[in-house]
Amino acid sequence: MKFARLIPLLLLSACTGTATNPLAGYDTVQPTTMMSAPAARRAADSNDPEVRGRYLVELLGCATCHTDGALVGEPRMDRWLAGSRTGIAYSNPLQQQNPGVLFPRNLTPDKATGIGRWTDQEIMDLIRTGVGRHGRIAAPVMPWPAYSRLSNNDISAIVAYLRSLPAVVHEVPDRVPAGTATREDYVHFGVYRSRR
Repeated sequence: MKFARLIPLLLLSACTGTATNPLAGYDTVQPTTMMSAPAARRAADSNDPEVRGRYLVELLGCATCHTDGALVGEPRMDRWLAGSRTGIAYSNPLQQQNPGVLFPRNLTPDKATGIGRWTDQEIMDLIRTGVGRHGRIAAPVMPWPAYSRLSNNDISAIVAYLRSLPAVVHEVPDRVPAGTATREDYVHFGVYRSRR
């Protein structure tokens, strides 16, 4: 069985001994956060929405979650923005033995496994409000509240860039509810603060 990995954002300095360390069964990994952003000046000076969109997608870190392997520092560039089979746990590992795990979705224009059947407005709404085309709120780890401040031109540029990607057929696992064990690899993504 695969085990969860821990992104080094989780800092627990009080847990030093293995007998008392609830995270003893976790590995520390270093996610890949920047991969191929165009130069800022080129993006800012460009009238091409795809160039601006690519710049924004890279700057906002979309590929870290939505590219297979990037969460564990091994990005699969043949699956650029095509979703991740490495999931993200969204509950506290100190309180939930089997956390809820979600798998970042395929953002390429593939009609079967990606956003190929989404309208531009549905994509823009998800980015800005966190509500998907089926009326459900996006995962708690997606930072849509910060994205809600993007301008209409920036969100349109992101959509134009996503539409320009090659369609990649890549099915990712379904979300695993909290309390349910999973055989899929996942990371804990978030910061927990001590109550002291």
